[in-house]
Amino acid sequence: MLPDVQAQSALKARLIQGHPWVYRNQVSGGRRLQSGTWVRVRCGSFSAIGLWDPSNPIAVRIFARNDVPSAAWIQDRIWEAWEARASIREQQTNAYRWVYGEGDGLPGLVVDRYGDYAIIQTYAQSLATIIPDVVPALRACDADLRGIVMRDAAPTLTPNIDDGAAAPTQHQLHTLWGELPPADLVVQEHGLYFRANLYIGQKTGLFLDQRENRRTVEELARGRRVLNCFAYTGGFSLYALRGSASQVVSVDIGRGLAEAAATNLALNQLDPARHIFLTENCFELLDHYAKTGQRFDIVILDPPSFAKEKTNIHSALRAYTRLNALALRCIEPGGWLVSSSCTSQVSPEQFRSLLADAAVRADCRLQIVYEAGQPIDHPVPAGFPEGRYLKFIVARILPLP
Repeated sequence: MLPDVQAQSALKARLIQGHPWVYRNQVSGGRRLQSGTWVRVRCGSFSAIGLWDPSNPIAVRIFARNDVPSAAWIQDRIWEAWEARASIREQQTNAYRWVYGEGDGLPGLVVDRYGDYAIIQTYAQSLATIIPDVVPALRACDADLRGIVMRDAAPTLTPNIDDGAAAPTQHQLHTLWGELPPADLVVQEHGLYFRANLYIGQKTGLFLDQRENRRTVEELARGRRVLNCFAYTGGFSLYALRGSASQVVSVDIGRGLAEAAATNLALNQLDPARHIFLTENCFELLDHYAKTGQRFDIVILDPPSFAKEKTNIHSALRAYTRLNALALRCIEPGGWLVSSSCTSQVSPEQFRSLLADAAVRADCRLQIVYEAGQPIDHPVPAGFPEGRYLKFIVARILPLP
């Protein structure tokens, strides 16, 4: 008999739609339960089964409607996720998100595939309950795996809102099966090679969610001068260079990123004469370019999240508006703004609105020609809008009539 926790009645419609989260201030009961205990969530006539977490703001992550997930049930979810990524593996790509938590029916669990290694990361202590079943399920899907490792959850870092910089973080990888990945692991994405350091850096090594959006930049880049802000290790820059951009300027304030980008250029035998990496504050550099009249055909903005919590949303919106207005002043008429936001608290509607405000500040017209989000390895349940965090817009810059 599972312990019961009672959810607020106002949540019923949302839970029926498949929303997998119940916050601590929305439940009663369960206070003395250990982390990782399976509980039955009741909300009127609705009931479901989830993992209890006494310390996380999300008290229960819901997994199933009727029975406690078994090892076979978990293997089915892992296999479904594996099959859903088949088309990615056919595209000269071996770095992708194998399991995207809520989107693949395993809330709080992320598994990234880097070459022959599976990197597990969890977002709640309660997920420890299912890890012993996840490891054999991963092995059963893919006989080519050389190692399955757990990456320690990094502390949440709120970047300086003026530059987006966060100090490099050292992560511990713990072997759950097989061997540890090498520090200089090289992976492939649409035929481009990237060195992925899984021990130091952001995410689990690369920003996998921008994979398809990087290809969009490649298609735009031919013969154009490109400014790539918040470039990290040069992902968008590599695609622009392969797309025959005449010049690419990459900018990021992070230590060691210029060297990492140079390594990626060398791996792909791309012409270093067409690439410059500036270790600068992106806001300050854009301001300088705007004031001195330096212009580019394409400006790419892919900053880190400016708001980790809802309380930061207003400052984040101001920062995004300011950043995009600065960028618009650095683009030739008829050129392109490629702007992105990974801040989940900023909705697609708010993002389009702040771009409109940025255009007013920059005295130009902004014509949105393409809008996207996450690729197919980041699926989102229809009843879980929070999972659709990534916004990506390509807009043409035109003079005022």
